[in-house]
Amino acid sequence: MAEWLHWPGRLWRIFATALAFACFGIGGLLLWVVVFPLQNLLLRDHARRQHAARAVVQAVFRLFVGWLRLLGLIRYEVHGVEKLQRRGLLILANHPTLIDVAFLIGLVPNASCVVKSTLADHPCTRGPVRATGYICNNPGADLLLACTDTLAAGSNLIIFPEGTRSRPGQALKMQRGAAQIALRGGLDITPVRIHCEPLGLYKGQPWWTVAKRPLRFTIEVGDDLPTAPVLEAAGGEHGRAARRLTESLIQFFSEPSRLPKTVTKGSHASAGTRNQGTADLGTPT
Repeated sequence: MAEWLHWPGRLWRIFATALAFACFGIGGLLLWVVVFPLQNLLLRDHARRQHAARAVVQAVFRLFVGWLRLLGLIRYEVHGVEKLQRRGLLILANHPTLIDVAFLIGLVPNASCVVKSTLADHPCTRGPVRATGYICNNPGADLLLACTDTLAAGSNLIIFPEGTRSRPGQALKMQRGAAQIALRGGLDITPVRIHCEPLGLYKGQPWWTVAKRPLRFTIEVGDDLPTAPVLEAAGGEHGRAARRLTESLIQFFSEPSRLPKTVTKGSHASAGTRNQGTADLGTPT
């Protein structure tokens, strides 16, 4: 009997999920055929045009996350958001759900991102991926070079080292490419741990299989992880250092959050555990 009590909410979340992602697809098409062509006409300088495109996508993702919250699909809290307001960051995050990238790009100014190469040709994502200069994950040395170049130019680079969404119940696996970028570029890592309870929108889950209640996200921006000591301990061998650094990252992202349990209404971003200041993803600034 108790199971039936959840069905009205579930039916609404199925409809709301379909509505939300339909809006996302339509928005991506409008960016491709209307917004970015107008930017190309108004801004001749490539760097300014790319920066403007990233600002547009950041605002759109913030609106999208706010839309999900307004529909009653998600709740969230963000801790340590001020650490993302810098330049030239290499941001590595775990990847439990489909909308992790929306959260991070909505929080990070002038963000670039390593994305699947198929997104550069999909009609709903082609415009944003190409206008922003996001980096496609084609194999080879060109990928490492593109990543180090975009960081050297002052962009913030977001990478999900798993390469795809996590599978529930399976041990975390990460590729070494992100560690190689950090080591060869002499960059520290800004880690972001993403937790979703109950888990939804995960790898292999149909979009219409919704949870009994809204998804609650906790996004925790950790302190920078230095990479120079890892390289030194490996005797300057990048291969060995990348392996050790990747193992450390797996351990970090596999650990449960150490944040205290809090009751959260709406959403907020705090400077730690004392909730200093707020930042609402649903209101672009």
